Amino acid sequence: MPAELLHLVRHGEVENPDGILYGRLPGYALSERGRRMAALAAQSLAGRPVSALVASPLQRTRESAAPWTAAFGLPATVDERIVEPWNVFEGTRMRQAIRRPSNWRHLLRPGLPSWGEPYVEIRDRMLAAMAEAWDEAEAGEVVLVSHQTPIEMVSRSARGLRLANDPRRRRTRLSSITTFRRDPAAPGGWAEVDYQEPAAGLLDEAIDTGAV
Repeated sequence: MPAELLHLVRHGEVENPDGILYGRLPGYALSERGRRMAALAAQSLAGRPVSALVASPLQRTRESAAPWTAAFGLPATVDERIVEPWNVFEGTRMRQAIRRPSNWRHLLRPGLPSWGEPYVEIRDRMLAAMAEAWDEAEAGEVVLVSHQTPIEMVSRSARGLRLANDPRRRRTRLSSITTFRRDPAAPGGWAEVDYQEPAAGLLDEAIDTGAV
């Protein structure tokens, strides 16, 4: 029997005092506030029948999955398909990067986007990972700990919105939980049924950077 609900959880705040667009770069851990955010996310589903836990391979998502392991006694399976998208600006500060004429060619087609992995590819790999996690679950609810852009792509697809978007206006905030159920009639086969921000009290203090 497959799962009943699937939750896409974004990681907590990352320790990044220099404001680097870290993307897939190694060595970026959660800040102390980010660890509290991750704990609040896990606490928000306390008592629910969470039966499987999947995380992106990056350090910040694996650390954000740790409170779920502690709360539900589940090991986190790593899935490369729910990782942060690649982009050409990794390791730079965005404001500095876009002022360089040599980088302007990467900004010509934001609908793709031209600076990195195409939105369609991000969506498709996420949907594949979600379908597999759903089908392999023994009922209950599944949690996937991922990143803003991959979650945003699935949410926009489920709501019938264009994938192209302004990164500054994305809804998927730190440690948010976006919940879906399988629905063959919905776009992409998934219907979004809930969105919550368990760490809302910490979000105004947080630095939300690192990806485009």
